[in-house]
Amino acid sequence: MLRKLWSDEAGFIVSSELVLIATVLVIGMLAGLTTIRDQVVQELADVADAISEINQSYSFNGVTGHSASTAGSVFTDLRDFCEAATTDQTAGSEPQCIAIGAISPTAE
Repeated sequence: MLRKLWSDEAGFIVSSELVLIATVLVIGMLAGLTTIRDQVVQELADVADAISEINQSYSFNGVTGHSASTAGSVFTDLRDFCEAATTDQTAGSEPQCIAIGAISPTAE
């Protein structure tokens, strides 16, 4: 019986192959999901930056009718708190106000 158990290798190779394949898949998924997370954050930040660049300024002059008049109004869109003076965005650069990076742990 001992000789039979010693020479029996049925299932050993299959299970070790599955563990190796599962390990490679998990490591690949972690790297892929991290890349997807960074790209989703980048795209959402680009959309937010595009929305913040919409010029919302408007004005209209006074209107005078037969028995009434209005003085008019003006509104000027100001730069947001974290916008740079220039809005030159190149492909692949991080958007304004968003910095993707690792956070170092703090001592408790």
